[in-house]
Amino acid sequence: MGGPGEAARSRRSAAKGRSCQSFFSKLKHFRCVATRYDKRAANFLAMVQLASMRL
Repeated sequence: MGGPGEAARSRRSAAKGRSCQSFFSKLKHFRCVATRYDKRAANFLAMVQLASMRL
């Protein structure tokens, strides 16, 4: 079984997971990112980075 620190690690891990899920949920509000209008990976990555800066 785990020690007392295991529960704290589990909570931190869950918080990071929720934070990551929340970020991607907000990112999908940008239509061009959600539908992936750009065919090239470099263009798509640039749009993701721009959208991330706005969040």
